[in-house]
Amino acid sequence: MTIAEAAPAKLNLALHVTGQRADGYHLLDSLVVFAAAGDLVRLDPGPLSLRIDGQFGAGLSVEENLCLDAARLAGAEAAITLTKNLPVASGIGGGSADAAAVLRGLARRGTPLPDRPERLGADVPVCVVSEPRRMRGVGEVLDPVPALPDLHLVLINPGVGISTPQIFKALDRKDNPPLPPLPDSFDLGALVDYLQLCRNDLQAPAVALCPQIGDVLTALQDEGALLARMSGSGATCFGIFPDAATAGLAAYRIGTGPVDWWITATGLAAPPAPF
Repeated sequence: MTIAEAAPAKLNLALHVTGQRADGYHLLDSLVVFAAAGDLVRLDPGPLSLRIDGQFGAGLSVEENLCLDAARLAGAEAAITLTKNLPVASGIGGGSADAAAVLRGLARRGTPLPDRPERLGADVPVCVVSEPRRMRGVGEVLDPVPALPDLHLVLINPGVGISTPQIFKALDRKDNPPLPPLPDSFDLGALVDYLQLCRNDLQAPAVALCPQIGDVLTALQDEGALLARMSGSGATCFGIFPDAATAGLAAYRIGTGPVDWWITATGLAAPPAPF
């Protein structure tokens, strides 16, 4: 049977780097949500293969792709089609979300989820869940979070590639404090207030290496974002706006300026159906 599985964009509303293991892996503490914008994965019967289309499909390798790695880790065969709507290597978990969508789709066909999906990447376990979570360790520790309000978001990527290892190498310190204690409940104002107490520890080194990220953050702030922050190791940034109309207008106004950026207004993704 054919399975179609959404691969929503992962957003780190906050990302604290709290340590580094002896093997070099960094320890994280992050509040993660998923946007309605995302890629799409389709699984058809057949031997293992991958076809890629979509706006950003040309930037991906068919031979070396996490979708194929995910199927191999699960020990399953499928003809995979990836529709790549998200920018590549952009800090919103595109490759990890795609791999997680393959794992969910295979699970719907009866293939159990493999042990330790973090072997595919630190973001893969949370992307399998694709619901708001506090993510810790190297991505393998996932804790539920209080119910979040619907978020009206503008996502912007300036179209500049970012090297994640280079960003981590540029960190001044790697033993930062974890997230503050989470409250029992959130409305929009309380969430923004909480996030103001948090950070993305990778943002400052990313801006130093890629000044366009600073331009994106300024554009979001100038349009009235309640909070503007980079996601992951960049270069995608998000702005939280009071309502959908304000977010849509901000995306339009920024998009009509003298920039060639990927820009979309979106909300939060619905949780995936049980699998």
